[in-house]
Amino acid sequence: MSYTALYRKFRPDNFKDVKGQDHIVTTLKNQIEADRLGHAYLFCGTRGTGKTSIAKLFAKAVNCEAPKEGSPCGECPSCRAIVSGASMNVIEIDAASNNGVDNIREIVDEVSYSPAEGKYKVYIIDEVHMLSIGAFNALLKTLEEPPSYVIFILATTEVHKIPITILSRCQRYDFKRISIDTIVGRLQELMEAEHIPVEEKALRFVAKTADGSMRDALSLLDQCIAFHFGQELTYEKTLDVLGAVDTEVFSKLFRLILARDIPGCIHLLEDIIMQGRELTQFVNDLSWYLRNLLLVKTSDNMEEMLDFSRENLNRLKEEAKETDAETILRYIRIFAGLASQMKYAVQKRILVEVALIKLCKPEMETSTDSLLDRIRSLEEKLEQGIALSPQNVGGWAGSQPPEMVNTAPQAPKILPQALPEELKQVGAKWQGIVAEATMPLKSYLRKVRPSAGEGKNLLLVTEDGVVYDYLSKPDNQAAVLQLIENFLGKTLEIEIRSLEENRSFEASYVDLSQIINMEIEEENE
Repeated sequence: MSYTALYRKFRPDNFKDVKGQDHIVTTLKNQIEADRLGHAYLFCGTRGTGKTSIAKLFAKAVNCEAPKEGSPCGECPSCRAIVSGASMNVIEIDAASNNGVDNIREIVDEVSYSPAEGKYKVYIIDEVHMLSIGAFNALLKTLEEPPSYVIFILATTEVHKIPITILSRCQRYDFKRISIDTIVGRLQELMEAEHIPVEEKALRFVAKTADGSMRDALSLLDQCIAFHFGQELTYEKTLDVLGAVDTEVFSKLFRLILARDIPGCIHLLEDIIMQGRELTQFVNDLSWYLRNLLLVKTSDNMEEMLDFSRENLNRLKEEAKETDAETILRYIRIFAGLASQMKYAVQKRILVEVALIKLCKPEMETSTDSLLDRIRSLEEKLEQGIALSPQNVGGWAGSQPPEMVNTAPQAPKILPQALPEELKQVGAKWQGIVAEATMPLKSYLRKVRPSAGEGKNLLLVTEDGVVYDYLSKPDNQAAVLQLIENFLGKTLEIEIRSLEENRSFEASYVDLSQIINMEIEEENE
């Protein structure tokens, strides 16, 4: 006889074997015992949480000739026929491959025929969200008012794709992710039944990797047992098969990052790769490790939230004391971004190496959390008595520091006493003059500051070389003079100057629009 996979071999035969969905099992059993059955059910939840298994159990229970406390007896002809797949009362449909209107119309035509034997015809439609809009519409009327002997059970992993008209016609049951402890307990029962020696630590790791899915846990365990067939399945062997990395490796890597040891990080990554570990899984596991580290750092009594042995938990607490929460958040941010890039990357190793170098070199980034990390690094060096230089501060690109900014107070710019009245008027009305200009002249004048030139000339100053070139053209100068004449009723001579060509002039020229406005405010006061 051919081998049967564990998740198929140990599919629950009665409701008491269903693990982690007590709220659903209890409700369904009560409905069966009280004979208060609904006509349509919607089972939604993540993969491997028991949706199809409970649907089949429910179909057996409602047709069972001698149910026991709401569960099928498993011995009557109806139960045996359903288990063998020979029953005409239980119809399973895969909506992924039967999602058209014609497929649903066949169901609608079939429901008019009562069951030849048994009480109910149960239609189990798996992955119902894959049905087309037309198929949903064809199902609506039958789903709302089916014959009394018909029960629909719709199962889906993406309930948000189900039309609201379908949702309103069903009793909805949300399947929860199964806890690690529940999965471990079930795996231990099955391994005892199979007489296979397995370390509890190995089962716990398998349960954690399954991410709340009992079916995934059984499949992973099946894979590990097959690889080490006839041997005790240990934690280390499980790591080898699943390509995962031990927590001790993450601990070592974290300490290397805190020590800014780039060669050590790269060598450790090399060892992980040579052991055949999968880099995407490595990044996800390291992100999870950092998450646990942050929880320990920011909260007390987090033991219940963390699936760690006492030894690993104590080590995690010691590591949390060596840094601050902001630094851990920076590490998580970098690896969270890396995880999304890994999916489409060709050179995954290079991405991981760059991320590790970023962790060790916070000066490569300018974000707030990286700056905090740099400050912490400087504080540690000062505490150790290390003299700070441009090289170990890490903020300068070259071997020499940048020019120091002159912070000495500068002398205020003084408005010339003999400033012509025309220039004062231009300074006071400059914003209005610019507002009257047409495009594109207006956009250029917005980057100009009016000042006093030689004699009674108006000096227009700009930092933008493009603006200087534009205003230097005679036609454009004539347009500016016309604007000023419209405001003043007088004609002025203008000069154009660019600060790009003469930076020393910037400290000496006077911005008329600002100084004159300040004088006006002082007079009003």
